[in-house]
Amino acid sequence: MEALQNLLNLSGKTAIVTGGAVGIGYGIAYRLAEAGANVIIANRTEGEGMAAAEALRKLGFRAKAIRTDVSDEESVKNLVNAVVRDFGAIDILVNNAGIYPEIPLLQMKAADFDKVIAVNLRGVFLCTRYVADEMIRRKAGGRIINITSIDALHPSMVGLAHYDASKHGVWGFTKNIALELAPHKIWVNAVAPGGILTPGVQKLNQAMPPAPGMDMEKVMQAFINNIPMGKLGDPDDIGKAVLFLASEMSTYMTGSQIVIDGGILLK
Repeated sequence: MEALQNLLNLSGKTAIVTGGAVGIGYGIAYRLAEAGANVIIANRTEGEGMAAAEALRKLGFRAKAIRTDVSDEESVKNLVNAVVRDFGAIDILVNNAGIYPEIPLLQMKAADFDKVIAVNLRGVFLCTRYVADEMIRRKAGGRIINITSIDALHPSMVGLAHYDASKHGVWGFTKNIALELAPHKIWVNAVAPGGILTPGVQKLNQAMPPAPGMDMEKVMQAFINNIPMGKLGDPDDIGKAVLFLASEMSTYMTGSQIVIDGGILLK
């Protein structure tokens, strides 16, 4: 049997993490970099991406930021070409980039729906399409990890119909592509986070005006009380799961989804 430290060692590997500058994305980027991977943070906001990469480099890790709009085909092509040019290969792709503007159905415009689908689902397709092509050309296999959500398995809340649709789509895409890419030794899996305390979640809560007489702190506490573990998750909870799927710890897994939700789906 291989030694444990070798199973988790990603030295010499190159990983792309979309939306890797903050929150869950940064938690993922940190763990992959800590394990020895060259980490490319593909972020739409250039300043955030560069700051995150610099923070990782200050810790002694290897990281680089490349401005990328995952919903734009040319931008994704440029990302893949730049990574192959600078690092020689792509071993790991983490499709994490996602948006979730809260808009009730009857207020939602077609453009609102299309924007969420473009980032959350089309973006996963485009990054997978071009990274998989490079992995197949190289004939060395690879790992593709899609960040879905427990909302891919259960409806979330009023105002997130477009988000739920996108995440159901990513889970279906994951299973189908796992079948197609398995002959090339490319394993495709997903991680489904539940309630994770991220800057994005905090912004969403602040942006939602409470109804008259509603105490948002009490609403949040009621949500937390419904989680069997009694707390929100941390981005590192997702980072550790992604490291597991990116490493030799998960050599006989493809087409699977790991749920990390503190047990809330049990309710």
